[in-house]
Amino acid sequence: MENASKIGLNHLGIIVDGNRRWAKEHNLPTSEGHRQGYEALKRMAYACKERGIKYVSAYIFSTENWRRSQDEVNYLLMKLFLQAFKNDMMQIINDGFKIIFLGRRDRVGQDILDIMDQAEKLSGDNNGTTLALYFNYGGHAELIDAASHLAADVQAGRVSLADMTDEKFRNYLYHPELPDIDMLVRSSGEQRISGFALWRIAYSEILFLNKKWPDVTEADLDDVITEYSHRQRRFGK
Repeated sequence: MENASKIGLNHLGIIVDGNRRWAKEHNLPTSEGHRQGYEALKRMAYACKERGIKYVSAYIFSTENWRRSQDEVNYLLMKLFLQAFKNDMMQIINDGFKIIFLGRRDRVGQDILDIMDQAEKLSGDNNGTTLALYFNYGGHAELIDAASHLAADVQAGRVSLADMTDEKFRNYLYHPELPDIDMLVRSSGEQRISGFALWRIAYSEILFLNKKWPDVTEADLDDVITEYSHRQRRFGK
């Protein structure tokens, strides 16, 4: 087991993909695919922690996912999310994880928002791996929200566009303290980024896995770390 931090892999981004197709291949309902996807995410979060990865960002529900069937959305939001966090949140926090959420809060039920807020509050002082969950998130939406808040500050005279830099603009992103992603992984064989963390993946290494998300294992994570160790990051140089 390689310590990822020693090779500079501090932040792993994951586009969780393939739950529905996994369920179809196994003649199971879509809900079971999502449940197994949650179990895989939990398993991989602990595996990342064991390997010294300081930040794990997971794209779990996009602003576009509202377009799915009402039954699927209701299961993802009202059943799986609520049950998973009620059952596992305290254990995850007690194991040292810091939990943060990135995304818009509109359209999300108050019961879910309350759990999200509680998770962030209770884990805020933890110094283990940060689990950043991109929930009701869209890359365009984040940049629009950032630009809107910046425009409000400019109009109020609190900042000047003449002094704007990358680092200053970053302060308007969701959770600006979250660093850029070093390695982005997408499961299921699809080769696109789907609007995930657009600002933070500007110079990320990218790897596409030909496995549905529920089938991804710790061995795959070790392969990701090995692959990252072979990459030469130039940052435009």
